[in-house]
Formats: sequence, structure tokens, C-alpha cells
Amino acid sequence: MARINSKRIKIGGMTQLMIDLKPRRCDADVFINTPIDVTNLVDYINKRKVKGDKITYFHAFLLALAKTIYNRPKLNRYVKNRHMYEHTNVSISFVAKVEFEDDSEEVMIIVDVAPDDNIDTISKKIKDKIDLLRSKKMELKGANGVLDTLGKLPNLIRVPLVGTLKWMDDKGILPKSLQEDDIYFSSAIVTDLGTFKSDSIYHNNTNFGTASSITSISVIKDDEKIVDGKEVKYKSCKFGINFDERIADGFYMIKAFKILEYILENPKLLEERADSPVEIPNK
Repeated sequence: MARINSKRIKIGGMTQLMIDLKPRRCDADVFINTPIDVTNLVDYINKRKVKGDKITYFHAFLLALAKTIYNRPKLNRYVKNRHMYEHTNVSISFVAKVEFEDDSEEVMIIVDVAPDDNIDTISKKIKDKIDLLRSKKMELKGANGVLDTLGKLPNLIRVPLVGTLKWMDDKGILPKSLQEDDIYFSSAIVTDLGTFKSDSIYHNNTNFGTASSITSISVIKDDEKIVDGKEVKYKSCKFGINFDERIADGFYMIKAFKILEYILENPKLLEERADSPVEIPNK
């Protein structure tokens, strides 16, 4: 069955058997939590800020993930109803607070990353969405518009209704209006814990929706490592990446992580098109 913003992908027998053995996304959870050297990125962002550019680490991290997906398109895949699909666009989603207070409302935001986007255009897209949200002029539609109402329904009505929505999602018949602005219907989900001065965490996937990965990003810290037998100080940021192992094998995923790492160590790449090839030189 055709699905919104997706195309069906033919897969090999081994992959199909893995899906049969692990039919749910949460059955196929694989997690990696590792630091990345962001010394060059910190320097790059600081220089851009001196020029008056309103670029943040989160903008850079989001675009770096999108560039990685463009370079490793299997990351844009997901499994539903025991079939493999691939998104026809690249989108990164996150949850933003209207205000930095415990009881502040949270709103789901999806950023579509076009092939010709770069750090400047993505920064503007994110900033415009956040400014609109915090000015309280954002029209809450799609999933954002129904969540509060749905959550307040009594158990007798809400539980079977949610079950029906999950079934419709699995079969590919969930209305497009209910997928709009729902972080679970994106290429990947990101949670920026660095904003709250927190370390990265393990964040489980969900069987609902089409996002096959969730990435948590830590606060940037001073760290030390040994290079050629010498102790070197550097800026470190931990990435906790949780993904569905059915969409690609370990070799593919490791290379994807290396691309992400290379982009963040060479931030000038963020000024190129999002879909520009990233070639890691042989060392």
C-alpha cells in the first residue's frame, strides 16, 4: 500500500527474515553513545557569531544529521507492516518548549531539509519556527492541534481511539492531517539536552510513526584524549543515537556515524548543499 511521502523499497531475503523475526521497531533497538570532537565547530560558531550570524550548535547538529542522511539514504528508511519504505524527503524533528519553565507547553516541530539547504537557510528555518512559537502566534495544527484534546478524553474513549490510530498507522491509512507536525512522522528525531546542560541519554524508539532513529545531544564539555602518546585537550559533545537495525547493517551504520563525525570536525562543509557528497579522506 502507498504511504504518504514514501516509496516502497525492495529488500533481500535476509532483511525480510530479520523483519519477520523482529516485527516491531522496539524489538530492533540498537544504541550507540559516543563523544565527538567539536573543537573546530565551537571555533566556527564563535567566528560566525562575531560576524553577527545567529547560528547555534543545534542548527549545526541538525544540518549535520540531515547531510548524513543525504549521504547514507538507508537512514531515511523505515519498516511498516513488515515492508520497507523510504522517505521521499529529509526531515528532522524535535520538541520545543514555549517557555523555559517546568509547566510550559511543549510543541512538536518538523524541519524539512531541502537538497539545496545549508547552515544559513536551515538556521533561518529553525529560528523562524521557534520565534513564531515563542511569540505564541504559531497555529497549532495537525498532531499539535489534537494532542491536548485527545489526552483529556476518558480512558473508555481514549484507549480504543489511540489503538485505532496505531492500527491505521501500521496499515498506512492514517490521515495526512494527523501526521502533520508529528515528530514521529519524520526522517529522524533529535533531542538537544545540551540546552539544559545535560549529558546525552538513551532514548527508546517507538513503534508508532516512521522515524527510525532518535538522537540525543549532550552539553559541550572540555575533555582530554591521547593523540600520538600526548594528552590533548578538546571540546567534546556526546551523541546518543538509537536506531532500528532492520533498515541497514552495522557496516553501513558505522560509516554513517563516521560521516557525521567528519562533518562536525570540518564545519565548513555545513556551508555546502545538504545533499553534497561527503568524502572522508583515507588516512
